[in-house]
Amino acid sequence: MIQVLTKRADFIAANKGLRNARPGFVLLTVPNGGKGIRYGITVTKKIGNAVVRNRMKRRFRELLRAALPDGGLIDHDHVLIGRSGGIEREFKTMADELDRALERAREGKSDPGRSRRPRRGNRKVGGQ
Repeated sequence: MIQVLTKRADFIAANKGLRNARPGFVLLTVPNGGKGIRYGITVTKKIGNAVVRNRMKRRFRELLRAALPDGGLIDHDHVLIGRSGGIEREFKTMADELDRALERAREGKSDPGRSRRPRRGNRKVGGQ
């Protein structure tokens, strides 16, 4: 049975796993220690207003319900993070992209890591 992630700690833990980015979303996968297939969805306010975010979450839920029973990683958490291009993309295109992202995660492949964002502020550089 597929369960839904509800605890913030599970979402934070997923951030340490494999990351596969696509134009409409980012898929994070991380082993969960034998708890079965679980999924979570995150769509931030940067994406749009509540109507847009809820529509995107509904689309993501449907994508995951279709893909995870056959293509999900056993005993892993799957987190979909919405990106701004996701709301305009066709559902079929996003389903294909999710299948490819899950396949890469099964192979243990991930996108290259992101570098840390530089700090802002009045910081002296080079010992000045």
